[in-house]
Amino acid sequence: MVVLGIDIGGNQIRAGMVDDRGAILASRTIRTPNDLDVFLPELQSAIQWLLESTESPAGVGVGCKGVINPDSTRIELLRGPLHYLQGLRIADLVGLPLDVPVFADNDARVALAGEMVWGAAKDRSDVLMLTLGNGVGGAALINGQLMRGHSGVAGQLGHITLAPNGAICACGNRGCLETLFSARAIEAEAWAAVHRGCDSVLTRLFREQPQLANCRTVFQAAREGDAVAATITSRAIFNLGAALGGLLMIFDPEVVIIGGHVADAGADLLVPLQEEVWSRSRALLGRDVPIVEQQVADKSGIVGAAGLVMAPRG
Repeated sequence: MVVLGIDIGGNQIRAGMVDDRGAILASRTIRTPNDLDVFLPELQSAIQWLLESTESPAGVGVGCKGVINPDSTRIELLRGPLHYLQGLRIADLVGLPLDVPVFADNDARVALAGEMVWGAAKDRSDVLMLTLGNGVGGAALINGQLMRGHSGVAGQLGHITLAPNGAICACGNRGCLETLFSARAIEAEAWAAVHRGCDSVLTRLFREQPQLANCRTVFQAAREGDAVAATITSRAIFNLGAALGGLLMIFDPEVVIIGGHVADAGADLLVPLQEEVWSRSRALLGRDVPIVEQQVADKSGIVGAAGLVMAPRG
């Protein structure tokens, strides 16, 4: 079986044909248009190219930010550069015949769907997933079902409150997890240290090579012994661990999956995170919940989107 997976991002749209082993047979990437009049022909042209290169898909899975109704595929809420898609049905945007089913959900649930079919959530019933990037996305598998909630907003784990009087978040709340742990939060802390003139390798790197002013560089500097970078990453991991320790009390998952580009830090993130989470949760849970990296290697979102089609449904 071949299915079409599509990831609609703010900067790029990625689409590809995926087989039942999770292998991408063909793919196309296009820059995300600025308006609907360009978006529709660009997307449908990419899909047509894939159809001509492979075969007609058995189904289509689409991942997109925002709040999406999985029954109708209607985008209920979408802020940012793709706001012009709000109110539209993704099934209509794809433009395939009605007999080809279209499944759609937000990008974090899509990532978990891919893990359900080919990764760390396979054959599991209760799983928590965090996607750590410029923000913090989340999704939960409860009794074998993706949790969506009454309004489809369930799983926005990056917007739980950690600091009631903290910084204003993009969502309108204050002190959300993603204001304390995310690529942007870590980069903002690093820039603040640079502006204060701290004695750190980050001061030289960020000023002389601004293209290196990213979360990856901060983790690398911490690994190499830079005290400022180590303080920034330790504080961020402490906050993430505190939030995740609380989430374990709510969800009691079999496993926690960490994805997103911040997870590329690997053991520098996972080892101290596990220690922090376990110290907060093991007394009540009576066990250490494994915290593992996302196993679906594809970072484009295509395979995860395909997982929406192939994931089991109750």
